[in-house]
Amino acid sequence: MTAGPGRPRSFDRDAALERAMLLFWERGYDAVATRDLTGAMGIAAPSLYHAFTSKRALFEEAVEVYGQRYGGYIDDALQNEPDARSAVAALLLGAVRQQTLPGHPHGCLIISGATNYSPASAEIAAGLRERRAHTAARIAEKIRADIAAGTLPRETDAQHLSTFAVSVWHGLALLARDGAARADLEAAAGTAMQAWPRPPAAAPR
Repeated sequence: MTAGPGRPRSFDRDAALERAMLLFWERGYDAVATRDLTGAMGIAAPSLYHAFTSKRALFEEAVEVYGQRYGGYIDDALQNEPDARSAVAALLLGAVRQQTLPGHPHGCLIISGATNYSPASAEIAAGLRERRAHTAARIAEKIRADIAAGTLPRETDAQHLSTFAVSVWHGLALLARDGAARADLEAAAGTAMQAWPRPPAAAPR
């Protein structure tokens, strides 16, 4: 059955969104034109705009799907690990595994989706920054809890240590995007964790 006059042809919206997400993940927001999206999604421009309203709205929905499908390692680490050190270690290893998946773009859409952007895309870049900042704040909160519990030295600066962890997280994503081997990235994550502050020594009795 053909679509009526002015009515976009029906298509599998979820499958089209998945293909758009992979394209944004591979190239970043600004490098993807509408014609690239319609080609990857297998739909005409009117169908794209009818289903998603705009390229920006499509990207934002793609980021949501990406977070749900490929970003679960963040919540797993920060919610389920007992302390900040184990949480950050799990986050870094989870990032490495997710960002080097066979058959998928390497790197992280949340980190590199708008690294270089035009003025018109400033709000897209700001949205991704907010997502990254939210993860950094959660790490800092976990560190503060450890300081309060006495499992990290009292002089530990939670903000500085969180920034260190996030810097490693971002760096691993960029290296994965450049094609670094998973084993090398896992080793780098382990080396980074050696800089984590040790628990304070128990007071002598």
